[in-house]
Amino acid sequence: MSSLLLFLFLFLTPSSPLEFRYHNNREIQQYLVEINASNPDISHLYSIGPSVRGQELWVLALGLSPHRHTVGIPEFKYVANMHGNEVLGRVLLLQLIDDFVRGYRNNEGWSVKLLNSTRIHILPTMNPDGFDESDTDCLFSQGRANYNGVDLNRNFPDAFAGLRKQPQLEESRREAEVRAVIGWLRMESFVLSANLHGGALVASYPYDNSNGGSELVGGASVSPDDDVFNHLAKVYSHNHASMHSGEQCRDSRPFLEGVTNGYLWYPISGGMQDYNYVWAQCLELTLEVSCCKFPPQNQLPALWTENRKSLLAFIMQIHLGVKGRVFDGSDVPVQNAVVEVKGRSNMCPFRTDKHGEYYRLLLPGEYVFTVTYPGHKVLTETLNVPHGPDQYSAMKHDFMLRQIPATTVSPQANPTKANPTRANTPEAIPIKANSTEANLTPSCNYTLNLEAGASRSSWTGLCVSLGLVVVLLSLVS
Repeated sequence: MSSLLLFLFLFLTPSSPLEFRYHNNREIQQYLVEINASNPDISHLYSIGPSVRGQELWVLALGLSPHRHTVGIPEFKYVANMHGNEVLGRVLLLQLIDDFVRGYRNNEGWSVKLLNSTRIHILPTMNPDGFDESDTDCLFSQGRANYNGVDLNRNFPDAFAGLRKQPQLEESRREAEVRAVIGWLRMESFVLSANLHGGALVASYPYDNSNGGSELVGGASVSPDDDVFNHLAKVYSHNHASMHSGEQCRDSRPFLEGVTNGYLWYPISGGMQDYNYVWAQCLELTLEVSCCKFPPQNQLPALWTENRKSLLAFIMQIHLGVKGRVFDGSDVPVQNAVVEVKGRSNMCPFRTDKHGEYYRLLLPGEYVFTVTYPGHKVLTETLNVPHGPDQYSAMKHDFMLRQIPATTVSPQANPTKANPTRANTPEAIPIKANSTEANLTPSCNYTLNLEAGASRSSWTGLCVSLGLVVVLLSLVS
């Protein structure tokens, strides 16, 4: 068996840089299997589920502990090809994987530092079925929707629908690709994310929708973390070769500094970035990375060069703000403690995850934190937050709660202890959504789905093993 693994390692190790072209879905799978097989110390290949037509949505995780979460190491993700005919993102993310792996093997500081401090998940295609139907027209090609003809970026639960008393679909009736991403957000505590699109050149940020309430300011739908979102968008646009200049694509208006509030550009309901932010406490941007949805293949090297610096700089922003754990009166880390920042009234309050961890992306400055947990005194602390990305780490601060004497405790929901002895196990995480029935949203209930993570992990291992065999057979035949 060891001889076979050695043979696979040597045989599947990529020996030359990734070719600049449009790889089909089978070739992407083959490439990811090769990278995973030849870099087992820093990569982990897994599927978050199948598309409508049964094509696996493969994710490659990169980091020093790629198989599971490590306390103190934030989780980042890039997603591309949500719209099947917007294809540059597929190329950029494959090139990013190649760049990371080669940089790490060559001991290049940028790669080593990012992989030492961050666990990075890359989903090159969220809509492989749509890609199969797409053609090469720059603006009007088919393939945007999935195999059922549904726009995936309109199919997520919408945070504002419930506020307008609009019922939501049951999760089982949503598209397969959307259900896969929702399940993914249950398995990992993502902190920062970006979704790569095409057809414009701009970094767009939440909110994408509105209830017509106090969030509407000057035509924009402003979130409580608008300052952070604006900063994140400008990090990408100003590190891009031309996005920051606000260049106007043929069928879109110019954007000041290459950034826009999503609603101010055009409102959408059921978008993925709002869902990430409201329910999964993951700050996500939508990155429109090319005027042409299907750029000519000979432009790909230049487009990679234009985006590479931005892609890396954006990942580094995961180290903004503060991170840490919340401990109860017995010094045990606790789940579902509410960690609020004064002046930021999130629709669904940010809470600690199953490891007792919290992450708050914040710009440098002074902030007042309030931590609440059943049976404990409300804790308020003021923190001076420095700039963390240059140090590859957010400020670390643990909150230590004091228990209320038993005679004065009022009836409350049962508190939830984190599991400090299993802090690095890959079970699913809480998510701010009620995914079991139609309901008025947002529902900020936190639920655990411990079996899902384990079963998906075992199933994925089997698929990767079978994939290795398939790739090997295809290469020697």
